[in-house]
Amino acid sequence: MPEKPLNIVVLDGYTLNPGDLSWDGFAKLGKITVHDRTSPEEIRQRIRGAQIVMTNKTPLTAETLNCPEAADLRYIGVLATGYNIVDVQAAKHRGIPVTNVPTYGTDSVAQIVFAHLLEICHHVGAHDAAVRSGEWVSSKDYSFWHFPLIELAGKKLGIIGFGRIGARVAQIGQAFGMEILVLDRQGRGQREGLPYNFVSLETLYKTSDVITLHCPQTPETQGLICAESISRMKDGVILLNMSRGGLINEQDLADSLRSGKIAAAGVDVLSAEPPMADNPLLTAPNLFITPHIAWAPWEARARLMEIAVENLEHFLQGDPVNVVWGK
Repeated sequence: MPEKPLNIVVLDGYTLNPGDLSWDGFAKLGKITVHDRTSPEEIRQRIRGAQIVMTNKTPLTAETLNCPEAADLRYIGVLATGYNIVDVQAAKHRGIPVTNVPTYGTDSVAQIVFAHLLEICHHVGAHDAAVRSGEWVSSKDYSFWHFPLIELAGKKLGIIGFGRIGARVAQIGQAFGMEILVLDRQGRGQREGLPYNFVSLETLYKTSDVITLHCPQTPETQGLICAESISRMKDGVILLNMSRGGLINEQDLADSLRSGKIAAAGVDVLSAEPPMADNPLLTAPNLFITPHIAWAPWEARARLMEIAVENLEHFLQGDPVNVVWGK
């Protein structure tokens, strides 16, 4: 009898592909079932009989991975970089590889850093609204502005986290004429061939006009930005976070925005997503929040899809890549 086709189940495909991409790459590898969203109550039934499960933010707990419905499971592909929604140790215990997609969004994340920063510098949206409401038509002057406008050239940009994204942010910042300060965790000083200043955290806090976070969220970096660290920053600093919401104590950031210690901030991530209604940042002044969209330009999502398919192809060929717990 012919071998049954591989059963591939996507638990929450809508976020990655709301209809502008194709699942054909997976369809060439087996029979694919795509669910737009999956509630916790639906997970077990939907993974029944699946050899391959793809998830973005639908959790796969140890209890789920060890349930009878997961008996056929051979591979878990995370359609994102972060993989904390999967109990990796439980998967490892069963010998199920868990892969992620680590490199697809470098340019898109770096780009939104400057989308936030330029909005803070120029308030394009607010000024557009003012013009459309008739303020320019009725103005006695040829020009007007409702906020202080900021020129980036000559400002110091402090980067905490110097991986692929942090390095790309440095390049863009330098193109704007900014002086680049990079946190030097190893105390190695200047890097040959890099025209940036590698400094201590204390120096970065004290001298940066803009601070942007690009480090992972770990027990060491949880709450990195808090009342104590903010007190060491330059008065009127601008803070940006496109990395992980838990890097910031949100109440302390809100308090610092109200006091003016931090002049403005832009974040694409929060401690809980979607946020609770009482999140203090939702009512904080001089703060721009986007709904975790740094990764979401079409080009970045297309790369993510392509790499996720390649991950599965490598697994099926016996040469798994991007496995988060090792081969």
